[in-house]
Amino acid sequence: MTGFGGDSYINDPRVSYLPRLKRVQPPVGAALPADPPTTSCPLSDAMAVLSQALPRGRQRRKAARPQELLEAALDLFVEKGLAATRAEEVAHRAGVSKGTLYLYYPSKDELFKAVVRAHLIDAISAGDELADQFEGSTSELLRLLAETWWTKVGSSKAAGLLLLIMSEARAFPDVAQFYLDEVVAPSHTLLSRVIERGIRRGEFRNMDVTSVVHGLIAPAQFLILYRQCTSVCSSNPAPLDPQRFMHTQIDLILKGLERAPQS
Repeated sequence: MTGFGGDSYINDPRVSYLPRLKRVQPPVGAALPADPPTTSCPLSDAMAVLSQALPRGRQRRKAARPQELLEAALDLFVEKGLAATRAEEVAHRAGVSKGTLYLYYPSKDELFKAVVRAHLIDAISAGDELADQFEGSTSELLRLLAETWWTKVGSSKAAGLLLLIMSEARAFPDVAQFYLDEVVAPSHTLLSRVIERGIRRGEFRNMDVTSVVHGLIAPAQFLILYRQCTSVCSSNPAPLDPQRFMHTQIDLILKGLERAPQS
């Protein structure tokens, strides 16, 4: 007897109780019998589909998580301020653990900077692209930039970030410096090159560019402050339409900038 791998036990006379077995070889050229047909199991099919779908769902959820954290942080920063907002609150509102929040943003300062980048710096970048590609008059470009700012920042929750910086700059000087470097300076650079474009093309009078830029930004800051102050009042004797206000301010500034037509 040769164990499980051989068959010499078949002819071994000592194994008398086993029947004699004969090997049957199929005729040469004969087709082998077909395997039995496989049947589909609905449960197995469903599990296979589910196993493929779940990882993709988790990947989509993970990809969206930073934006969800930023949205939750923006809401809380605007509602409560930078000092009063806790990491636990941001994580809870975003539906994640505090540990998950720290994986993406290791400190509250870094989280705030990410919020500013997402909502303000991206708007400045959009303005830069618009200025690079615009081929019309500089007056039209300034109007379009004002409308873009209102759509992306002024009319959104992100406008509250300016108020937050104003109220908490002394408590968070590093954050205030970040805002100055990353938001104020690029905004001034953008508007300065637009004004210089108008002067270079002969559309605007030759004026102090820095002062003109401050004159353009001041109405936007006033609009944010005015809306914030009057939003808690039960009545307002001097209501302000934001879009009409912006158009009026641009008109006033352009009248001072534009060269008088040659007679």
